Amino acid sequence: MNGADVIDVARDGIWVIIMVAGPVMFIALIVGLIVSLFQALTQIQEMTLTFVPKIIAIFFSLLILLPYMGDTMGAFMQRIAERIIGLV
Repeated sequence: MNGADVIDVARDGIWVIIMVAGPVMFIALIVGLIVSLFQALTQIQEMTLTFVPKIIAIFFSLLILLPYMGDTMGAFMQRIAERIIGLV
């Protein structure tokens, strides 16, 4: 395995991390934006109001996106295993 292969595996790994974590982070960002807009409009500054909706949204998004995340990480592992087999 040369340097180009290492960079290729690292690039693929970073891309998988972005694809797996990105949708959940985007949902948390949107929910946080909506909650902060609600707090700014109503001037309710309750601390639990910022955390509870985000936790619930992340929990449900993980339940919905778990098959996609598993498929993405499984495909990545398959590519890594094929590279390992190809080196022998």
